[in-house]
Amino acid sequence: MSKQKQKFPALRLVVLAVAAGAIAGAIAVYVKGGLDGNKPATRIAVDADNAVCEAKQEQARAIGAAATGHVAAMLAADPPRSLKTLAFAGPDGEAMSVGDFSGRAILINLWATWCTPCREEMPALDALQSAKGGDDFEVVAVNVDRGDDEKPTAFLEETGIEALGYYRDSSMKIFNDLKSQGLALGLPVTLLLDREGCLMAHMNGPAEWASPDAGRLIDAVVANQK
Repeated sequence: MSKQKQKFPALRLVVLAVAAGAIAGAIAVYVKGGLDGNKPATRIAVDADNAVCEAKQEQARAIGAAATGHVAAMLAADPPRSLKTLAFAGPDGEAMSVGDFSGRAILINLWATWCTPCREEMPALDALQSAKGGDDFEVVAVNVDRGDDEKPTAFLEETGIEALGYYRDSSMKIFNDLKSQGLALGLPVTLLLDREGCLMAHMNGPAEWASPDAGRLIDAVVANQK
């Protein structure tokens, strides 16, 4: 057999190897695309939730108009948006999100032991939960202290906080998520959400939550969802 003919099998092997590599690469790209395909689905879900919330502009304005007196700093959401994915740890340390409160309006308040205005308004938030908390409404006070639970739990015990659940995010991610949306400038931060996790009103800074004004505001958001 001539040397030229001996080269043909080798050349054929090279061509086959290149073809196999191309097929493997295509499969890899396909698999990668399939995994990444979850992201658009998540985006579509978020967009759908936002569409539901944005249709509640009039309700948000009505709730904003109900924020008077001691809670007049609460601003109507413009536009309302979904905060279902806002995450933190629950009383037992389990991971949870706003979506877990579906069917109940919530007042989310971010606080820390090193924040003097936060410390001062915690008893008022506790009183609001005692007065209005139930199947239709809950105050969700989320502590954002760094480190372990020692300081925040000691503060709650010393202050006599009894009605509020213990929600926590030591990573401060919840604050940074809200900051990225222009909703958090500092602490405390307070958000009023309806039963579908739609932001209705928000404020930065403290308020007197143990007041008739706060009670009327909560009554307005609860009545709006019935």
